[in-house]
Amino acid sequence: MTTTYDVHAPAFMTGDEFQIPTFRLLQQDGTLFEGAEAPALEREKALRIYRAMLVTRVLDERMMAAQRQGRLSFYMQCTGEEAAVIGATAALDDADMIMAQYREQGALVYRGFSYDEFMNQLFGNELDYGKGRQMPIHYGSRKLHYMTISSPLATQIPQATGYAYGQKLAGEGHCTITFFGEGAASEGDFHAALNMASVHKVPVIFFCRNNGYAISTPASEQFAADGIAPRAFGYRMHVIRVDGNDVLAVYRATQEARKIAVEMNQPVLIEAMTYRLAAHSSSDDPSGYRSRKEEEAWREKDPILRMQRWMTDRDWWSEEQEKSLQESLRREVLETMKRAEKRPPPPLDSLVTDVYADVTPALQRQLDALKTHIRKHPDAYPRGARSLDPDVSIATTDTKAGEVRGGA
Repeated sequence: MTTTYDVHAPAFMTGDEFQIPTFRLLQQDGTLFEGAEAPALEREKALRIYRAMLVTRVLDERMMAAQRQGRLSFYMQCTGEEAAVIGATAALDDADMIMAQYREQGALVYRGFSYDEFMNQLFGNELDYGKGRQMPIHYGSRKLHYMTISSPLATQIPQATGYAYGQKLAGEGHCTITFFGEGAASEGDFHAALNMASVHKVPVIFFCRNNGYAISTPASEQFAADGIAPRAFGYRMHVIRVDGNDVLAVYRATQEARKIAVEMNQPVLIEAMTYRLAAHSSSDDPSGYRSRKEEEAWREKDPILRMQRWMTDRDWWSEEQEKSLQESLRREVLETMKRAEKRPPPPLDSLVTDVYADVTPALQRQLDALKTHIRKHPDAYPRGARSLDPDVSIATTDTKAGEVRGGA
């Protein structure tokens, strides 16, 4: 429905008439802003949030190092955006659906995804839920209500609208949250999703991590408007802009957004202003498009350090606990990675299962041709050759070069 009033001379508007504030609670020194009130957050839950942030940071550091050593083909870090992802996840019910983009491993950490589950996916071994079919960081967990990542940008946004429509019909009091970057908000899927959600009034939270860059393209070259938040007005949607490095503000904002989504069956857009401290991915070099001075300025706004100071001020955390936890996490990551590396790949036959009730003749012919090719060139595909014939003699004896980085 369109509402309007009459004027009798041309009157154009640009949107500058609307100014969207940024919701903040926690200063960088760990104290609250004057007049700010911390959300009701018990010590146990605060520690769960903080531990998830720290686990995510340590996991990212170790796995990026593993990628540089040639043990992984690809990796993407959440570094600098932990408060946005984990703060939002902590405000949800654990049965709410999460549809992520590719930098939300912290949400899985918070919900209990183990190091083994991460490593199995990253190395695509026989215990990987995706059976080695996806590239690294494409996690998924049915039990944790985390939809498997798909590579095409922004496809999860309209999918979230559709899933939330189903939740509305089910009437069980759940919602869907979908994470994406401000670059993905330039895709047509974003606009279609918001329009559908608003028209059909579904319980979905659109969570935009505005970290300033779509890979190497700065926000100033992506859009002329004041960020992503104003776009909600075009769909008559509830919207809030929050400091994405302030875990308390993100938590509180998402709490309120969930109430709107679940109790009113209304979509909400959250724009979290944050910064990607690491490269876009292991294939990116950010020194080519942003300055070291800019990065250092944002490092001083580290979301983990901010929450650590807040917890220390409340006597919920100490330097001794910090040192002990970091050491144990690093040790656990390395031990788990070594176990995952040694596990064999999924059986080759699993390449053609799970799509049809019975393997089609065409797929069977392709699989047979693949096996013939691998048996003909075992040195080029050591892992695949050993999975077909465990006793096959492989000329390549370097375990790291062959078994870890080998072919099929």
